Amino acid sequence: MPTVSSIFQPDGELASTIDNFQPRPSQTTMAQAIEKTLKKKSQLVVEAETGTGKTFAYLAPILLSKGKAIVSTGTKNLQEQLFHRDLPVLRKKLAPQKVVALLKGRSNYLCLHRLEQAKQQAGQLPKEIQDQLITVTRWSTTTRSGDMGELNVLPEGAAVLPQVTSTQDNCLGRDCPVYDDCHLVQARKQALEADVVVVNHHLFFADMALKDTGFGELIPAVDTVVFDEAHQIPDIASQYFGETVSTRQLSEMCEEIQRLCLTELKDLSQASAMARTLLQSLRDFRLLFPHDPMRGNWREWRNKEDIVEVTDRLDERLTLLIDVLKTAQGRNKDLDNLLERAEQHRIIWRQLMDVERTGYSFWFETTPRQISLHQTPLSVAKTFGGYIKRNNMSWIFTSATLAVNGNFEFFTRRLGIEQADTLVLESPFDFKKQATLCLPRYLPDANDRNRHEMLTDIAKQCITHNDGGTFLLFTSHRMLQQMAGILREHVDNEILVQGESNKGELLERFTKAGNAVLLGTSSFWEGVDVRGNALRCVIIDKLPFASPDDPLLNARVEDARLRGVDAFGTIQLPQAVIALKQGAGRLIRDKYDSGILVVCDNRLVTRQYGKQFLASLPAMSRTRSLDTALEFLAHKSSTEEQNV
Repeated sequence: MPTVSSIFQPDGELASTIDNFQPRPSQTTMAQAIEKTLKKKSQLVVEAETGTGKTFAYLAPILLSKGKAIVSTGTKNLQEQLFHRDLPVLRKKLAPQKVVALLKGRSNYLCLHRLEQAKQQAGQLPKEIQDQLITVTRWSTTTRSGDMGELNVLPEGAAVLPQVTSTQDNCLGRDCPVYDDCHLVQARKQALEADVVVVNHHLFFADMALKDTGFGELIPAVDTVVFDEAHQIPDIASQYFGETVSTRQLSEMCEEIQRLCLTELKDLSQASAMARTLLQSLRDFRLLFPHDPMRGNWREWRNKEDIVEVTDRLDERLTLLIDVLKTAQGRNKDLDNLLERAEQHRIIWRQLMDVERTGYSFWFETTPRQISLHQTPLSVAKTFGGYIKRNNMSWIFTSATLAVNGNFEFFTRRLGIEQADTLVLESPFDFKKQATLCLPRYLPDANDRNRHEMLTDIAKQCITHNDGGTFLLFTSHRMLQQMAGILREHVDNEILVQGESNKGELLERFTKAGNAVLLGTSSFWEGVDVRGNALRCVIIDKLPFASPDDPLLNARVEDARLRGVDAFGTIQLPQAVIALKQGAGRLIRDKYDSGILVVCDNRLVTRQYGKQFLASLPAMSRTRSLDTALEFLAHKSSTEEQNV
């Protein structure tokens, strides 16, 4: 049987499996460190910069170990890539006897019961949903997994999806008439029997926090947990250890009650009427907030006179609806489920009305049509750290961006894992030769209203001199939309804008074009892997400090102030440093890439804390002259053409 060290040697298993495999000392170092962690049943935090090969570095020790493992990734896309591309390569060579499984959240699987309901109620649904329902019905007769991701013909976020998938709220569990054939039940059964299970962070914490009925048995059955893209963990964990209720949840519940009363329970017209009045109260509630999407401090808004009036009315109408549903309890399983949901929503609703409790941030978030209320713990360190201490498992946390200037304290403190071993592995790429970091001179201040004029000039010059693709990464949607409008008037290249299509399609079009310009905000700062000429310039509009009106951040800052801690240095600055590292990491993805990173924020050189940002970025060559950076871009381009 091969050893972890031998796998990565020039004559090892990877060399005989992967074309052009090149041994990387950092990859071997990481794999050996993980092997020791598995034996010790301890915790390890690894910052493995781009090009380290961290995926194989953690998969190899897992496959060679005897225990069961969960690998949790940041997104469903990374989950798919890991399961369908990376794992099969290593498993075939190292452990063909091991069983692997892919498990997603319940909303990713076709619900056979909900599909039948939707077909029966199709006449009540909009034409768009009816057409999509036909597509889903045809596919349902051939699919084995029930994974909605197989249905590529449906647009992302298709309106039919909530009608044919289940949530924790509307799932009937073992009372479901088609429970034995349930795709989700089958997927969970396979996961429990597998040696390696690939999940995503949201699913992991739904399991850990027991937020999903019928789930929660997966984590205790394993010996090792690996978090890839682990920098996302603190914020995701906070979501699952808090409580949320949204007008969307309540509206969907009301609409389901109305449809049920129009089909199977036609004599229950009073319930339908009460659902209708509750829907009106939910609309009234949304109208009390500005139309444009926003986040705000719920503690500050909760006690406004008009808010008190509408929220009290909402509670009253929800209670009346519950009372009416109780009169028909036991007649229909779907109605019983709706009653249970209504009672649970009322419990959480009343918790969220009591905003005087300490230790939590109370905040709200709106979309043009909906509003959600949140109660989020200020820290998950005690809960998560305590869970790790109570369970005799190995825990691996890895990402390209975990440390701030080589220090892991910001990350480990937030998770309560201060005793974890830590390791920093530098990238094997030659950043000084491959890339240039430009901090242009004479930039306006970060809050200057006219700074878009300078940004436009910089972007136009970069796009003109770049024969490849360009990313413009923004910290606000407002600036993104403003720049998109300007560039479309002045640039001939294809302009792609976040929100105008789904992320996958935008990236596919960007890569295919070869010289397109893509404008994105937070979701494009990480998890994007575009190699070669398709991306040769990344422009960042300013340092990614969290918005000063972010209610969760404000609550954490206020808590730090009360404890006598420097909130800027311990919370805001480290968070922004990690975010900038993520954005910068989009540029160089392999040893053949080259390009320029332009950061349009003079605080990098005018403020003392700018040194922390610069120390955490890859060791690119640096310049204050945009002309010098553009010369580098042109020189690299001509060199690459000569080498073709």
